[in-house]
Amino acid sequence: MLASEARQILSRVGSLVGRNQLRSISNGTAQLDQQAQPKEAQEPQIKKFEIYRWNPDNAGEKPYMQTYEVDLRECGPMVLDALIKIKNEMDPTLTFRRSCREGICGSCAMNIGGTNTLACISKIDINTSKSLKVYPLPHMYVVRDLVPDMNNFYEQYRNIQPWLQRKNEAVEQKGKAQYLQSVEDRSKLDGLYECILCACCSTSCPSYWWNAEKYLGPAVLMQAYRWIIDSRDENSAERLSKLKDPFSVYRCHTIMNCTRTCPKGLNPGRAIAEIKKLLSGLASKPAPKLETAALHK
Repeated sequence: MLASEARQILSRVGSLVGRNQLRSISNGTAQLDQQAQPKEAQEPQIKKFEIYRWNPDNAGEKPYMQTYEVDLRECGPMVLDALIKIKNEMDPTLTFRRSCREGICGSCAMNIGGTNTLACISKIDINTSKSLKVYPLPHMYVVRDLVPDMNNFYEQYRNIQPWLQRKNEAVEQKGKAQYLQSVEDRSKLDGLYECILCACCSTSCPSYWWNAEKYLGPAVLMQAYRWIIDSRDENSAERLSKLKDPFSVYRCHTIMNCTRTCPKGLNPGRAIAEIKKLLSGLASKPAPKLETAALHK
């Protein structure tokens, strides 16, 4: 419609403009014609996705890779968009976790192109000459297809008691007031509390691969340090005493795979190093800048 109207205008004003101007306007109408072409007329942009498949209900079936072809012109830009399109339009048996689609919940963590990351914030490589391989998080028991068993990971997180602990908490004020914390003390939590527990870092760690039952792993240790260093927490010594065994912390060999793969840009390796310094006595938790027991209503 726009192209035909533009031609009518050209015929009316052709006598009023020069040849050069008329030529440029004609080029513009040609572009409108191209944009007006139906979507079906555009050449498909086919990308191959090789996805790990395994169904425990099929007795004797071994894991295998299944290839799907997706037209990127009819798909969103992220890997999760392609997985949803495959499940909705090609193979409803494909199984994976997903929720927020905003890089917050961590449920769509998987190994994409050899890197542990979140499918919802991982852009599809538009190079159609190469297929994209998608696996579940490595070295974890698989429930089905791209769904890993996270029970051990969450149990380790529960064991560090990830909540504020006080020795003489005023029960009558609970929920009605806040413990004081200075701006400087609060800044020490930056880069720690943002962890979404997606397990990308822990499943990138060779030490966690071989000692997952004893070594807590980068994600859980970073959360442990988040509560140890919190100026409002009064149970830091007890928290550290639980980490003194040879496996909980000291299986970390500073390979730094955890930091390289973190989809939130955090640094679990630094947090583990700080825990080691506290355990060895090379550092100690500083006294809070404000009297935390002074409740602020």
